[in-house]
Amino acid sequence: MAKSNIGKLFEFMSLMGQLKRVKRTGWVLKHVNEPESVSDHMYRMATLSFLVDPSTGLNKEKCIKLSLVHDMAESIVGDLTPADRIDKSEKQIREEMAMKHISDLVSEDLGKELYSLWEEYEHQTTPEAVFVKDLDKFEMVFQAHEYEQLANKPGSLQEFFDSTKGKFKTPQVQEWVKELEETRAQYHEKNTEGT
Repeated sequence: MAKSNIGKLFEFMSLMGQLKRVKRTGWVLKHVNEPESVSDHMYRMATLSFLVDPSTGLNKEKCIKLSLVHDMAESIVGDLTPADRIDKSEKQIREEMAMKHISDLVSEDLGKELYSLWEEYEHQTTPEAVFVKDLDKFEMVFQAHEYEQLANKPGSLQEFFDSTKGKFKTPQVQEWVKELEETRAQYHEKNTEGT
């Protein structure tokens, strides 16, 4: 028997709830205390999207939507990282299948919008997608800095900063990264004196 529309909507709601339980793999592998969920990450990215500089001409609402959609597939496939040793093309196939399933759970118009936003982000086809990709990386390094502070372990998550070095493309986020690096260096210097 086919699922009712309400049944499909409830599955959609449950999958979105699953994002609150999927922990970000990088933090789990580094044994971070109380690692953030995929949902936590997406939420902060969406709030950072509100900060888009109006002079860039970027569509703020689209940035918010891209932030909220970009990792939806992880509700089904999990937070796959290079440590999972899954080929990039296999990861893409899994995420595409997951997004098709998720898109089929809602109205046709909304399903098309969700899938289109996901593709736009994945293929980096618009300036908004490029900006949101930068937010994705920035949110990760900002979170790494916060975890270093919370654990009082300056520099302990350096590999996350190394993995993004030179990869930011938008001036606004590049400026944030520069400021974060300076803030982090000051924190590191202050908290490693005399050790």
